[in-house]
Amino acid sequence: MDLARGDDGIVRCAWGDSTPDYRVYHDDEWGRPVSDDTRLFEKLCLEGFQSGLSWLTILRKREAFRAAFAGFDFHQVARFTEDDVERLLQDAGIVRHRGKIEATINNAQRAVELTEEQSLAHFVWSYDDPKLLARDLKKRGWRFVGPTTVYAFMQAMGLVNDHLPGCDAREPCERERAAFVKP
Repeated sequence: MDLARGDDGIVRCAWGDSTPDYRVYHDDEWGRPVSDDTRLFEKLCLEGFQSGLSWLTILRKREAFRAAFAGFDFHQVARFTEDDVERLLQDAGIVRHRGKIEATINNAQRAVELTEEQSLAHFVWSYDDPKLLARDLKKRGWRFVGPTTVYAFMQAMGLVNDHLPGCDAREPCERERAAFVKP
């Protein structure tokens, strides 16, 4: 098992004890069920930005991403223009990748369309297979949402519980998932 006991006595998935930033993320967020559309949209976008990079890089820039992308309010981001793309390309606080920035704006527009039918939470929680969720997001025009990215999103947002057996967060996450009412 890839577990680590931190100097605080807590047993974690080893990656979750590798840095203070990861400790907080692992213990308080990762694997906890989320039904808030804005948080779900944010995580899908950040997982797209993470593609090819470490999650720690994105995690450390998360507040800058939130500031740059209007708190990931997809209704606001959907109205971003080419001027916003150029502004974001100059923002050293985020990952300045034109394709990922444009994908985030595109995905915000797709999220607005989706939420005219149902909540984003209802949509994503109706899947348990990352390949099917990725396929259906792509059919709806979303970008940077391949199966690997979508699986990382599912792990983080509690759609699956991948805390290792023996990790102190595993059982609390499982209890939260059991009590969670799917949207």
